[in-house]
Amino acid sequence: MDASALPADWTSLVALVFLLGMKHGFDADHLATIDGLTRVNSRASRGFARWCGALFSLGHGAVVLLIALLVGSATSRWETPAWLETSGVWISIAFLTALGLVNVHAVLSAAPEEVVRPVGIKGRFLGNLGRAGSPGLVALVGALFALSFDTVSQAALFALTATQFGGLGHALMLGLVFTVGMLVTDGINGFWISRLILRSDEIARVASRVIGLAVGAVSLLIAAFSAAKMLFPRLDAWSEGKELAFGAAVILVVFGSFLAGRALARGAVPPATGDRPA
Repeated sequence: MDASALPADWTSLVALVFLLGMKHGFDADHLATIDGLTRVNSRASRGFARWCGALFSLGHGAVVLLIALLVGSATSRWETPAWLETSGVWISIAFLTALGLVNVHAVLSAAPEEVVRPVGIKGRFLGNLGRAGSPGLVALVGALFALSFDTVSQAALFALTATQFGGLGHALMLGLVFTVGMLVTDGINGFWISRLILRSDEIARVASRVIGLAVGAVSLLIAAFSAAKMLFPRLDAWSEGKELAFGAAVILVVFGSFLAGRALARGAVPPATGDRPA
């Protein structure tokens, strides 16, 4: 995404950044890491386990705000080199494709009685931090996740764009809006996983498969659409100005998969007869 693709008025820009924050929270790496952190702390009966998603987002958002502060303070006229923007897009496409494929494979290869867990890539490099056992360490994991090309470049772009509306305060506001959007999805995800862990019945198995397929499919679709825009200038031109609609569509699809998974799972479980043994 470049600056010309962002809305020209402040209200639309804030709305888009909020949606991008929510969409970022649905990143398969986020989901997989929050899943792991929530499971570890739930098994240890730690009271903050259900808040692992929110803590992860707060740490992640702190780095986003720091980047917005640094970039907004440094300059308002710097532009990202074209080669860096292009290479960044292709790196993002490669990661999304890999995440999509491994999550679809995880669903298709899971044993019938198994609850499918989301699969990530970045989380494999965390070492012992992947089993963080305190709120501060969980937030640190989220902060480390923000030290990636896509998050840094996105936060810098928001900050540079915001300075055109008034200065450093606007840059920090966009960073905060992005964080709030991410906090909504990651917080809900952590809370939902903590509830799912408490059950290993048919509802958990079916719901985890529907959600896993949705996350994998969305990752692959975003990667394919991004690649098509790079290869076909007409499609890129057509998509300009539609970022708000695309972001909302992704969020609706993933959130709809949560609801569909729960509904399908409940339908797969026969209702209790209410009979009691004599």
